[in-house]
Amino acid sequence: MINFGQTIKQIGDLWASGLYEKAFNTTTGLLSDTIYTYILIPLLLAIGIYFTIKIKGGQIKNIGHAVKLITKPSKNKNTISPFKAFTISAASHIGTGNIVGVAAAIATGGPGAVFWMWVTALIGGASSFVENTLGQVFKETNPDGTFKGGPAYYMRKALNKPKLAIIFSVVISIVYGINFNAMQANTIAAGFNSSFGIDTKIIAVLLIILAGIIIFGGLKRIADVTSLLVPVMAVIYMLVVLFIIIKNIGLIPHMFGLIFSNAFSLKAGFGGLFGTAILNGIRRGLFSNEAGMGAVPNASAVADVSHPAKQGLIQALGVYLDTILVCSATAFVVILGGEGIYNSDLQGLQITQAALANEVGSWSNYFLTFCILMFAFSSIIGNYYYGENNILNLNLGKYSLNIYRSLVLIAIILGCVGDFSVVWNIGDVFMGIMAIINLIVLIFLGKISVGVYNDYISQLKVGKDPEFNPRNIEELNPYLDQVTAWDK
Repeated sequence: MINFGQTIKQIGDLWASGLYEKAFNTTTGLLSDTIYTYILIPLLLAIGIYFTIKIKGGQIKNIGHAVKLITKPSKNKNTISPFKAFTISAASHIGTGNIVGVAAAIATGGPGAVFWMWVTALIGGASSFVENTLGQVFKETNPDGTFKGGPAYYMRKALNKPKLAIIFSVVISIVYGINFNAMQANTIAAGFNSSFGIDTKIIAVLLIILAGIIIFGGLKRIADVTSLLVPVMAVIYMLVVLFIIIKNIGLIPHMFGLIFSNAFSLKAGFGGLFGTAILNGIRRGLFSNEAGMGAVPNASAVADVSHPAKQGLIQALGVYLDTILVCSATAFVVILGGEGIYNSDLQGLQITQAALANEVGSWSNYFLTFCILMFAFSSIIGNYYYGENNILNLNLGKYSLNIYRSLVLIAIILGCVGDFSVVWNIGDVFMGIMAIINLIVLIFLGKISVGVYNDYISQLKVGKDPEFNPRNIEELNPYLDQVTAWDK
């Protein structure tokens, strides 16, 4: 729990002492903790549970069906397939948080935090389904036949709140394309400098060349790169983890015992170990898979599918792949490493490094650096596209997109060579605000996704490959003139 009185006094003393940077960091840290702990996490959980009930657990019951959907190609070769759209979003949210954040959650909340990560993912799949289905319903067609969409689009078209859509577009463009990409670049540069002694300026040059080639190539090039990069990085990382699990097969029952016993341990009382495990597990799960937070629909809306619910179910599957598969992989390695590693003075990445080195040797430090490169670079590409999609929504003119692309590359350079802790704190606060806006919008528009889901399931039950006709869905009647990408 946050001690507001003590923290506010500390902030006041820091400002009065002229320690402005530390005071600013502490202030934004308090804002972030307050937003996430007391507003965002309860809101995410409540909305996730509500929509889980409304779609009767459909995000869980249809996991096998979603796996089949993700492999289907688009009918039009000029559009983006469901799989490629999925990898754009996966590129963004499968990142360094899956390696660093999970270790930090276990260090703070114990192995029980993993259980609450799983619970959060199962619930969050419903929120993910709702927002991504809305993104598909209200998407728009680009001149080249591809699509664009996301929260700003359904805020403008269905909620009729164009000013809110503009605010959302500006915030996500800055937070993801600029702030978070600077931090991802910083992580890559620091990792290679530490492991190989490569100058961060050299890393900066290489990164902007690679990133520039991809992002100036447009949506199709982004989709092509992420569809190759995301599976490769996930498979390589999972194979190493699988080797460690097989090596320690006798300890697996004990590991799961720790996860479940710590998840429900009341020895330290609520607010002690029990409360910390819940808070850190939920927070890590939500932040990793981004379910309901308004980011992923920007990517999923580009998919060419016959029914919006298809991509909604695919993106719900993405929540499980991110949290239950990739995050759990890191968690298993850390827990198998032993309490002496995760309950020590080590922090974040150091914990994962120590746990891997304990199992496979010192070469794992180089392997982890390579993983961070893959994870962080893919996040740069995915984050950039979230920004691009919203810059297009702002309609700022024909040069706006290239100006934005240039700003993203500048942010990557500055991230490699500078300290972006202050920018990170600001981004953290604004991401929380962005997520709260999206979640409130889902309360008003979520019934549309529920209606779309019921239409999809009813067609599926009679043996059809569901086709979307907005006129058949009662909840869409007031918005038919805004469902432009689905005109028959």
